[in-house]
Amino acid sequence: MKFEAVTIKDIAKALGLSTSTVSRALRDSYEISPETKKLVMEYAGKINYHPNPIALSLKERRSRSIGVLVCEIANSFFSQTINGIESIAYNNGYNVIIAQSRESVDREMLNLQYLTSRSIDGLIISVSTETKDFSYLKELSQKGLPIVFFDRIVDEIETHKVIVDNYKGAYDATLHLVSNGYRRIAAVSNPESLSITKERLAGYKAALTDHHIEIDESLIKYCQHGGMIVAEVEDAVNELLRLPQLPDAIFATADKLTTGCLRILKTKKISVPDDMGLIGFSNTDLTELLNPPLSIIKQPAFEMGEVATNLLLQLIESKRPVTDFETRILSTELLIRGSTKKVKPKTTEMA
Repeated sequence: MKFEAVTIKDIAKALGLSTSTVSRALRDSYEISPETKKLVMEYAGKINYHPNPIALSLKERRSRSIGVLVCEIANSFFSQTINGIESIAYNNGYNVIIAQSRESVDREMLNLQYLTSRSIDGLIISVSTETKDFSYLKELSQKGLPIVFFDRIVDEIETHKVIVDNYKGAYDATLHLVSNGYRRIAAVSNPESLSITKERLAGYKAALTDHHIEIDESLIKYCQHGGMIVAEVEDAVNELLRLPQLPDAIFATADKLTTGCLRILKTKKISVPDDMGLIGFSNTDLTELLNPPLSIIKQPAFEMGEVATNLLLQLIESKRPVTDFETRILSTELLIRGSTKKVKPKTTEMA
């Protein structure tokens, strides 16, 4: 049986009124008497009538909805960001339509086409790892769709952007490893094309260079789907374990890469931190409950969602075209736990 929503015509028929009278009464028009308004409103409440948002959007040229496109909703960082987005959107009378790319450029494109076909008023997006061509997003922006990028941003499109200080977060994580005695520090990262990869690896390399540790490119491994495909992380770790000189620690640049590395090291009976230290970007609440508890760089995900939504609403509700854009940079937090304890100095046995 097909569901059919209650319409103004149904109310008009039940009350013996014209559809225009019912419509005006629901809009609290001065043209309708208080008695008729009360009759219509009481009946509308009784049958749980709600205005058709599509019809309203066509009439008002606004849907009061925003689209949100992320790689994976189940990812702790993105789910926390979405919570921040929804909190601001809800308080300002906007609905949120959420879609995920699953790190696929094809799915990202299909979702963009779907969201724009629903007449969204604006878009908040973190691009997929596969996306290299941003012409469609650029076209949407040029046509007037308000867009705000967060986390994984696109430099060539002028609009508001919300990121964390990826460079400093990675620098602090690497510095912590160096300070605890680690010297052969590997990096397991997202694809080179992503903005966050470039910034985080720059911080990682700077910390090594500042402490006179030579950068070894063989210690840097890339996972094209950011840890979503476990086999990619396993391949990266295996490549590190096949090196003539093993790393003594791993810095992972994303949530799923961090927990993925821990899982694989445990499977291979490599003790963390006794055999190898591990630190990474992660917003998973369970990191402190793992064995060992993971040292992490935590991002203010909820705040990022709030900031991105406030910036988007400014674009949507501005009476004039916005030409001055800003990039908001939020601070990360280094949480030190058991996965990066100090390296014990090696002792030599007496003859």
